[in-house]
Amino acid sequence: MSQKLTILFDLDGTLVDTAPDLMIAHNHVMKKFGYVERELDDIKKLAGRGSKAMIKKSIHEIAERTGKIKKTNENEAEEMTKEFINYYSQNICNKSKLRAGVLNFLTWCKKNSILMAICTNKQEHLSIDLLKKIKLYDFFDYIAGGNTFNYNKPDPRHLTSTIEIVGGNLKKSIMIGDSETDSKAAEDADITFILIENGYTEKKPNQIHYNHLVKNFVGLDKIIQKYIND
Repeated sequence: MSQKLTILFDLDGTLVDTAPDLMIAHNHVMKKFGYVERELDDIKKLAGRGSKAMIKKSIHEIAERTGKIKKTNENEAEEMTKEFINYYSQNICNKSKLRAGVLNFLTWCKKNSILMAICTNKQEHLSIDLLKKIKLYDFFDYIAGGNTFNYNKPDPRHLTSTIEIVGGNLKKSIMIGDSETDSKAAEDADITFILIENGYTEKKPNQIHYNHLVKNFVGLDKIIQKYIND
């Protein structure tokens, strides 16, 4: 019996366009703590490393743009992150939408007995809640959030541990993501990486290592079919 194929998915910017809800939550926190608000394109570049990293990077960028250095200590960053998570958890799926072709692709994967898991730096409970509300949760065999293990992307163990948990094989695994964080984790884990265009990153596709570059999930089954047949 041949080994099943395993596909790991990033969440934000890959499966779901969450930037509108992330922006609202982010700007709620910025306003409350006396910082300027950010635009949607800014949020897409800030997301990907988790809530606290997003908040801290945003503050740093604001300081660089305005020349107004407001020292943010670790305690304030923690408070801002808690406020962000609290607000976002209550408004997690107001404006978020699936990227093109996602539902059809996941359905096709299930029909072909492909093991599927989420590998995201979003906190696990937020990831599960979002997936349930957007009606994708039942497609996945495992959800690995940013706080599921003692490490997260770009650490390759985030991917390799998840593959082990679902009973997959590294040599028959693929990572689908939208950023250099996903790419680095996949490259160091020595698994195939498919880059989704127009995701949440500051980098252009030619600055990110990938095995396949696709616009969205429409027609992606044709690429995956080749790996099933190998």
